This record gives sequence, C-alpha cells and structure tokens, in this order.
Amino acid sequence: MKRLTLLIILGFLSGLIAQSQSVDFKKLDAYFEKAVADWGIPGMSIGIVQDGEIVFSKGYGVLEVGKPNKPDGNTLYAIASNSKAFTSAIIAMLVQEGKLSWDDKVQKYIPDFELYDSFVSRETTIKDLLCHRVGLGTFSGDLIWYKSDLNSAEIIKRLKYLEPQFNFRDGFGYSNVMYITAGEVIKKVTGKTWGENLQERILDPVKMNRTIFSLSKINEKGNFATPHAIENDKNIPIEYVNWEEVGAVGGIISSVNDMGKWMIFNMNNGITGTDTLLTPSSRNILWKMHNTYNVDFTKPNSNKTHFRGYGLGWGLEDFQGKMKVSHSGGYDGMISLVTMIPDEKLGVVVLTNGMNPPTTAVTNYAINAFLGLEEKDWSAEMLEQSKKRKAEDKRIADREAKRITGTNPSLPIEKYAGVYYAPVYGNIEVKHENETLHLTFEHTPELAATLEHWHYDVWKLKWDKTHAWFSFGTIQFKMTNNLNITGLEFDVPNDDIFFEELNPVRTK
Repeated sequence: MKRLTLLIILGFLSGLIAQSQSVDFKKLDAYFEKAVADWGIPGMSIGIVQDGEIVFSKGYGVLEVGKPNKPDGNTLYAIASNSKAFTSAIIAMLVQEGKLSWDDKVQKYIPDFELYDSFVSRETTIKDLLCHRVGLGTFSGDLIWYKSDLNSAEIIKRLKYLEPQFNFRDGFGYSNVMYITAGEVIKKVTGKTWGENLQERILDPVKMNRTIFSLSKINEKGNFATPHAIENDKNIPIEYVNWEEVGAVGGIISSVNDMGKWMIFNMNNGITGTDTLLTPSSRNILWKMHNTYNVDFTKPNSNKTHFRGYGLGWGLEDFQGKMKVSHSGGYDGMISLVTMIPDEKLGVVVLTNGMNPPTTAVTNYAINAFLGLEEKDWSAEMLEQSKKRKAEDKRIADREAKRITGTNPSLPIEKYAGVYYAPVYGNIEVKHENETLHLTFEHTPELAATLEHWHYDVWKLKWDKTHAWFSFGTIQFKMTNNLNITGLEFDVPNDDIFFEELNPVRTK
C-alpha cells in the first residue's frame, strides 16, 4: 500500500514537472512584450509562481516615458486594492489571537461609526466591512479620502452622509471606505497603525523585503516605476499620491518578486517556512464567498465560469473547473492584477504604470499556457473590446456637443464667489481673483481648478493638475427664482470619483 501511494505521489509530481517544462517561456516572453507595445502601456512587470517557486519574472517597456530605464522583477509599483487581502489577513490574525471576532459589531471599537441608517450602523460587523455588503454603491465616498488630508477617524465621521444603493447585506457595492474603517479597527485593537501591523505580521515573516507602505521610503528602495495618466491619448508622467493614511484600502508599493512570495504564502495556506501565520479556519473564511456577483447563465463563456463572488479581500470564481482567487488594483497611473489557481499552486501577478494595461489579457494567456489549455490571443481580443468601449463612451463628447455658445452668466462674475459646504466633505470655496473664478477644496488642495465659462451659469473645470481618473468636468451654480445662488452641482463624468455626491450648499 505504501509503495502504491509513493508511486501515485511520484506520478503526480512528474506530471507537474512535465507540465511546467512544456511551457514555452520564450513564447510567453515575446507575447508579453508585444502586448505592452500593442496596448501602449509605458511599462509592466510580470511574475509567475508554480509549486512554491518563482518560475518567471521580467519587466517590459520603461519606468517612465521619455527615459531609457527599464523595469524588472524587483521594480516597485503601487498595488492599490491588492492591499485589501493583506488587511483581511491582519484581521484574521487578530481573530486567531482572540483580540476580536469576525461577528463583532464595528461600534464596539469605533463608537461613532455611523452609516445611513441607525440599524445598519449598529449591526455592521467586522466581516461586513471586508466583503462590500453594507449597502453603499461601488466607490461611494471615495471623494472624501481621495488625495485628502483627512485622517481615517475624520473620514469615518462623514460616512453617515452617504446614500445607500442597496439594502443592507443585499447587494455588492465595492466600498473602499469600509476598508478604511477596517484599518481604523486594527489601530484601535492593537494600538499600532495598519502599516506597523503589516510590517510585523506579514512583510517581515514572508520576507517581502522590498515592499513598503510609505512613500517616504521609495527613494531609499530605488528601482520604482513612475505612474502615468492619459492625456490626449498620450501617457503623461504624474506624481505618486500618498495613500499611507488609508493604507488598508490600497497603500502597498511592491514588486512582482515580492508579490510572488505573497502568492506562495497564500497558496501554502498561510504558512511561511516553519511559521503558521494563518490557521485553516482563517484560510477558509478568507476564501469563503460572502457576497456574490451576477453571472449571465444565458451566454456561454470561454472560462466556463458559473459562480463569482467576493470573500474577505479576495475575488472568487470557478475557472475551467478549478477555483480561481484574484484581485485587481487601481492607483493613480498604475493598474495591477493578482491571480491564483490554488489547485495547481499557480499564480500570476501583473504590475503596470499606466491606465490602459493588458493585465487580464496577459494573465489569462499565462494561465492557459501553464494549464495546457487551448491557446487564445487574449490580448488582441481584449484590446479590440477596450477600443470599442472607448469609442462608445460618448459622455464627454455629448456634453461638448450640447454646449450653447454665445451665452452669458446671469450675474456679475464676483457674485459667484463664496464658500459652499458639503456635509460629506467640508468646505469648497470659489474665489474671485483677477477677473477669474478659482475653485479650491478645503481638504484636497490638488483638486483645485480654474473656472472657465461654459454656458449660462455653468462653468468648466480646468484642473490645476492632470488627474488619472477624470479630465473634463463642469459645475453649475444653482439659484432661486430671484437669482440668489444656493449651491453647486458637479458634473465630472468618470467611473471612479463621484463629485455628484458632494451637493454643496452656499454658506457665505
């Protein structure tokens, strides 16, 4: 019996080795390089792990457009929301230590935690924070913290002004502000910041030696990519944004080699070396589906996906009959994707420094190659889909077409100056300087803009700085019938930062 068992194990291992050896790495390399060129992304690094080892690690393109330096496996990029899995892992460790429970109410640790409804405020648990089911819409409230000088406690105090999109625990609304809340819970329970917990509990034991959570350390580490926005169809270098205060949302800066160690650790069920950092109970609850996404069963899909949902810090679905665990990340000028097939001990991480990356395409191509599936040109197919979506997005073009030229404001320009207050945010001021109106945000200086007359009482936002997530925008000065200005209405068409949630009213 023992001999039979040994033969089965050896046969299984031989199959894995043969499968890995059958992968044409030169072909993969050429495909990745072509994808970077085809998609027009400045740079990309990709790492692949299998059976506890990094089997592929390489960079493509450049660290910054106009400069020759190239990325590699150790190049640092912001991984944004891929940080959420680290946050949920820290919470799991605290549960293991008996310092909190998954079903503890958030108000136990943050008494002034308050959402849109008193019942929801009382009943929201630690688990609810991590699986996007409190009822808020996707990205709702992001303008509170985005490029803001508010601390986490101040951000949390403003959440009660956000309107729900779903009933409590009855919908999926991807909520960054709930992860900010989770980070604050970690701080309350441990007396240490989220970053300090990250360093001690994960980065040090997993030996992620190049990974950081503070921009203050990036020059010390060196070899880091520059983020890029897209302006007039060109990649424009932009500055890093400091996410340290909201690190639990997406504050990690890492490399594909370090993220390879993270994937290996996860697929080894929370064990690194001889240390068990996550118990089987923790692994199971983190990778349990706590919230679900819709799947269109009326249409075939090439991945043979039947179920999709969200665990705690991870996206979950079935893929070609196997479990797939993944998460994406979006930071100003950098997009990333981490994907694992735990049954095969296979993981792919893609880090990029641009806003139009082939992350899913190159990931799918690599996974297909390692699983021995039929070859498919994911990059060509998805690039075509991306171009089609861009061509069909008429939001800005429609607004420009509806502009009525030759009109004038209802009031003298100086009458528009004043202070406007949004409970969910704070003060927004319109200043009249040198016959020009200028808009400033109390907690977000980088969102300042000059106002250029558009038509009637609507003004175009000419941002002082280039932003990654939005470009065109207008504000309308709302008035009574007697032409008394009562407030502002924003219209900034984009998919990520929702200015329309502000609804500021004039205070003086």
